Amino acid sequence: MNKPKAVQRRLIEQLAPLWQAGQRLVGMAPPVPPVPPALWHTVLRQHSFLQHLTLPEQAGLQHLAARFLDSKEFTGANGLVITDEMALTIAVQAVLPLLYLGRPGEKFPARRWSPRHALSWYDDFVGIVVHPGPVLARRTKTDAAGVVHQYGEALAGEAMQGGPVTLSWQDVASASTQAHSGYNLVIHEFAHKLDMQDGAADGCPPLPPHFAGTRGPRSARKHWDTVMQAAYEQLRDQLSLADRFGAEPPWLNSYGATHISEFFAVACEAYFVNRQRLAQDFAPLVSLFDAFFRPGKAG
Repeated sequence: MNKPKAVQRRLIEQLAPLWQAGQRLVGMAPPVPPVPPALWHTVLRQHSFLQHLTLPEQAGLQHLAARFLDSKEFTGANGLVITDEMALTIAVQAVLPLLYLGRPGEKFPARRWSPRHALSWYDDFVGIVVHPGPVLARRTKTDAAGVVHQYGEALAGEAMQGGPVTLSWQDVASASTQAHSGYNLVIHEFAHKLDMQDGAADGCPPLPPHFAGTRGPRSARKHWDTVMQAAYEQLRDQLSLADRFGAEPPWLNSYGATHISEFFAVACEAYFVNRQRLAQDFAPLVSLFDAFFRPGKAG
């Protein structure tokens, strides 16, 4: 087991030049120093879906990643040693969905964007456990006859309500090569954290007042659920046609058809790593996500 507070300290010690540049771009005083320039650019180059970000967006992402590294504790399981690059790779992807968000449920635009406010979406946990490969989770299930069954389930990752996030480094490391298929483990698990912020894993994070031009919380939630449910049923229909009649399988990960909360997480992955391809099949859903994740920047 290792807690890379030392990793985090090394990351922030070398950062003054880029930190000052980021400060000028976003017009705010830094709460913590950012990451070393060489390491920062290495991670950006390794992930094609980050390369389209503008300079101000990169600066904002860097602020978020630096504060994330300062506030979370990484643990390497089964002898895995967390390097600086590994920690930053996870941090950057984890905070990507927060780039335009304020506090949960906060009206947009906020008076001033703040990494601290954006990261409050992740205030319910500190620990991130990274395994070399898939994690074997112990499960218990009681059948209709009352018989209790215990079994193991191989997981690439897991986000616990009010608890840590578990990740398979094998899957994290494949993020760039898997972007074409819309797959991203880190974004998936942290999307669950967004979803669970209101206490329920129901496919809907806390929505800001007057979300997408709606009049109040009820109409905002109705609008969200209407679009999400239609997209969820569309994926399920696509899978059914493929299974029964040999139609072309859906592009979006079929795991999203297991539950509306998983659909939200799977759709978030695709939205952030291959938005253009997601829009081909789920244009209304992409517009909905634009309104939430990029308020004032939709389209």
